Amino acid sequence: MIAQHKLALAQVLTRARRAPLAWLMMVAVIGVTLALPAMLYVALENAQRLAGGLATAPQISLFMAMDASQEQVADVEARLKNHAGVASWRFVSRDEAWKNMQADADLADVAAGLEKNPLPDAFIIDPREHDNPAALDTLQQELQQWPGVERAQLDAVWVKRLHGLLALGNKLVILIAALLGFALLIITGNSIRLQIANQHEEIQLSRLIGATDRFIRRPFLYAGTLYGIGGGIAALLTVLAATWFFNESVTEITALYASDFRLTVPLADMALTLITGSALLGWLASRFAVNRALSGIESY
Repeated sequence: MIAQHKLALAQVLTRARRAPLAWLMMVAVIGVTLALPAMLYVALENAQRLAGGLATAPQISLFMAMDASQEQVADVEARLKNHAGVASWRFVSRDEAWKNMQADADLADVAAGLEKNPLPDAFIIDPREHDNPAALDTLQQELQQWPGVERAQLDAVWVKRLHGLLALGNKLVILIAALLGFALLIITGNSIRLQIANQHEEIQLSRLIGATDRFIRRPFLYAGTLYGIGGGIAALLTVLAATWFFNESVTEITALYASDFRLTVPLADMALTLITGSALLGWLASRFAVNRALSGIESY
């Protein structure tokens, strides 16, 4: 059995050496096709990484009622200390907030027109799961129910928008990958069918001397798989080259914001996904094509 596989692989490699341009063109087509969704995926991954490192993480402003007692303020403080969803918090008394308002040049005129301090005691809370919109909403609703709390205000609109855009981008990547994968099945299948047509008489002769369909099918399956492996490697190299090309401009832009952010590629995962997935697509396309073609070829 091993000898038969070696023979089939040797036949495929011999045909590749005889027509290297056709093989390279096929590998290039697969590589470019797979590189498109892969580059979009890399862009989304880096956008998510950049968003996770932003310093403007959402906060919850917990405003106490104007008539809240000191015991209620102390109770809220104790709850925040023991709450698993709170990373850190800061208490701002109504007197401190009033002084800050009076010191603010933009609000000084407004403060001067007020007869008394209208501001309540407040807690500024940094949630632990600041990048999870659902967890933020849950925490806000919980804090809103605490005794003495007038309002829990969540500043997370931008988080929801960002996650919505990233989720939309991920769906777009899946859709594009599925469509291009289907296109690769057709392209690879047509290439295999062309090879079968060119070897029509050879296949008929092989059947005449007793060759099984499995034996005849094996070289074409190897051909499709090697197409896929070569295309996956080409796609990976294309993604790495594109990342390197764009990183020069990205570095220049981020340097203006005192950041060292650079585009990165999850190399191990990307290589495994592209090469394995492409090889599987090539194998499936060649198997479907050769089975269909062999069913229409009659032996002498």
